[in-house]
Formats: sequence, structure tokens, C-alpha cells
Amino acid sequence: METLTIPKEIFSKILTDVEILIDDVERALDNKVKQRTNDLSTGKVKAKTEKDLDEYLIKRGIKVE
Repeated sequence: METLTIPKEIFSKILTDVEILIDDVERALDNKVKQRTNDLSTGKVKAKTEKDLDEYLIKRGIKVE
């Protein structure tokens, strides 16, 4: 594999862009989780057991432990 040399100023720009993207993804996911938990707490989702609630969250991409 070949070694690449990236000037410090270009690497800094790339690093800044990546940090911004990670922050954007984190906020987007946080908003989705808040929306889903709000749906549960306001009664928009009818569930009778904890298993029902876990299945609801799992279907929407939230990891349940």
C-alpha cells in the first residue's frame, strides 16, 4: 500500500468536516429517539407489555437492552 502525504491545512479541513458530519448525525439520531419516546409517553403508541414497547422501538431502529 502506498503512503500518502496530506498537507496539514488540508487534513485540518477534512477533520473539521468529519467532526461536523458526526455532530449532525448525532443530533439527527437524538431527535429521532426523543420523538419515539415522546410517542410512547403521550400514548400515540398503544402497548400492553414491556415486550410490546421493546418491539416498537426495535422496529424503529432503537437498540433495546
